[in-house]
Amino acid sequence: MHSATLLALALAAGTNALPAARGTPTIRYPVHANVVATVFWVGEPKGNGSSEDNALSAWDDRWLQHYGGVDDPRKRRPYPYFPPFRPHENPFYLDLPYNDFDDHGNPRPGRTKVIPWAPAYATALAASKRTGRPFSLMKNRWVKISRHVGKRTLVCYGQIEDAGPYVYDDAAYVFGTEGQRPKNTRASHAGLDVSPAIRDCLHFPGLNDARTKVRWQFVEARAVPPGPWRIVVTTRQVYWP
Repeated sequence: MHSATLLALALAAGTNALPAARGTPTIRYPVHANVVATVFWVGEPKGNGSSEDNALSAWDDRWLQHYGGVDDPRKRRPYPYFPPFRPHENPFYLDLPYNDFDDHGNPRPGRTKVIPWAPAYATALAASKRTGRPFSLMKNRWVKISRHVGKRTLVCYGQIEDAGPYVYDDAAYVFGTEGQRPKNTRASHAGLDVSPAIRDCLHFPGLNDARTKVRWQFVEARAVPPGPWRIVVTTRQVYWP
């Protein structure tokens, strides 16, 4: 799709926030600074630094199918940073090292205590418990990411669509204070993975570079401004057929 068309769609979609629970409070989320970010992508095979098969995600067993294709990172992308095809889900995705389900698909103990927005989703959680359909408090949440490049501060937004890198229960870092560091020690203590679209939006020098450090912060959907990250917004919840 032509860049001008994508931009028009982004501007038109600017007010269509990802639905949030009613009564979601205004929370001042801490800014996590000086965090190493690495790159991953939908369809990335296991190996060469990837510990998982990214044809599926922590919450979607058919992530590749639902996204619409392999999000190949080999070529740099101009604005609006989309892959060569029109993805069915947001190409501005990322992961953080906390999965609110354990390895057996059960809600992680204490998740409603450590996730600050959990109280606003009491109704959805009750429905999940009643119906047996899993509901993730992490999937699709918005994150603001920024990076200094020369004298400029580049900013983009993305949605959480997986858990990692390498660690899946680091609540102390993900929901902790601004100075809390990731407990992961691999890939230069990386604290998040980002998609190729976010990589190019923030002008990363490569895929995995210890010098690529960012600032990140949770944001409510209503606080996400218009931009290419609004062209396609992911709304699918947990998919474990």
